[in-house]
Amino acid sequence: MRRCAAVLAALALAGGLTACGGGDDGDRGLGSAGGDAGDSVPTRVATTRVEVLRQLSGGRFDPSAIYAREAPGVVTVISLFEGDREDATPTGAEGLGSGFVIDAAGRIATNAHVVTNGTGGSVRAAKTVYVQFADGNQVPAEIVGTDLNSDVALIQVDPRDLTLRPLPLGSSRALTVGAPVAAIGSPFGEPQSLSVGVISGTNRTIDSLNSGETGAGRFAIGGAIQTDAAINHGNSGGPLVDADGRVIGINAQIQTTGGGGEGVGFAIPVDTVRRSLEQLRAKGSVDYAWIGVSTVPVFPQLARRFELPSEQGALVQSVTEDGPAADAGLTAGDGGDEAFQASRFRVDGDVITRLDGRAITQHYDLATAIADRAPGEVVSLEVWRDGERRTVQVTLGTRPG
Repeated sequence: MRRCAAVLAALALAGGLTACGGGDDGDRGLGSAGGDAGDSVPTRVATTRVEVLRQLSGGRFDPSAIYAREAPGVVTVISLFEGDREDATPTGAEGLGSGFVIDAAGRIATNAHVVTNGTGGSVRAAKTVYVQFADGNQVPAEIVGTDLNSDVALIQVDPRDLTLRPLPLGSSRALTVGAPVAAIGSPFGEPQSLSVGVISGTNRTIDSLNSGETGAGRFAIGGAIQTDAAINHGNSGGPLVDADGRVIGINAQIQTTGGGGEGVGFAIPVDTVRRSLEQLRAKGSVDYAWIGVSTVPVFPQLARRFELPSEQGALVQSVTEDGPAADAGLTAGDGGDEAFQASRFRVDGDVITRLDGRAITQHYDLATAIADRAPGEVVSLEVWRDGERRTVQVTLGTRPG
């Protein structure tokens, strides 16, 4: 472990998402004790210790209490993409991130980009993954599955002889800007590090690892949480928790011009994470519904300038050929782009104002509405075209890989 810590520190100084792992499995204490044939030795029983977390008292943000309660459930994740555990060296073929325990079976949530390289069709999984716990114990892990669309991964360790402290999952549906939060992880290879701040924005859009097929575009992650709690390389995959110690997101990305944390970090919302983990646990992959359009939000000034039928909704800019929306007859129109407020818009296409009766707004946009559905579901869209309102039934497809 001292060798690993030293290499982690050296890699952290280089400023990369790299780490080391390795070590014989013989010191893990898994299985039963052995001896010479014929010796009478007691059988060693492997056990798992699970610590159930008590609810923190509400009403006060106490970083020390949050850390004492949550940190033992946060882990460092070390991914090797070349070689094996015996010959692994810091050659740039390793990845370092964070994660957190979610149940007594040894399942751990992290980011997909912590245990994979590349995007879209070029993604490759790590050859070997190790998990380092707060007590210094380091064990191998299996990748159960990855969700490139939401940048979520589920990995699992053998829980025998481990002390596990699963972190409770909260909700990301009613987050408020200004609410205090804490991030725990391994920035630059420094394990069990705490940073605090506030939610500085909600409903942000960040890149996913799914680049999409030709013509299908690059899919984004909606509803992301923006925070000014310091997030740096190595924090990826660690939890963002609220004042009650509940996980509200997985720390995933930073906005930077110099390579370090500059007060703008982003976390995958826990409601999205929960959906991913449920499917990854069940089948090792995650399916997303797909409608096959690109849209821009309608706002009052845009609606007035081009005499659109509604001051809110989704203005269709393009329709994927042979996609679900195209099959249902949605159209982006055949006119040219119009300039308005330093942007260009195709304004003669359909305006989608409702999905299954619920209004499409800035905070409940079309992408968010579709993300809650499953492939094969039929949704009813209220669509305005040429000044007339109509209802269009769309059978959702599966998002391209």
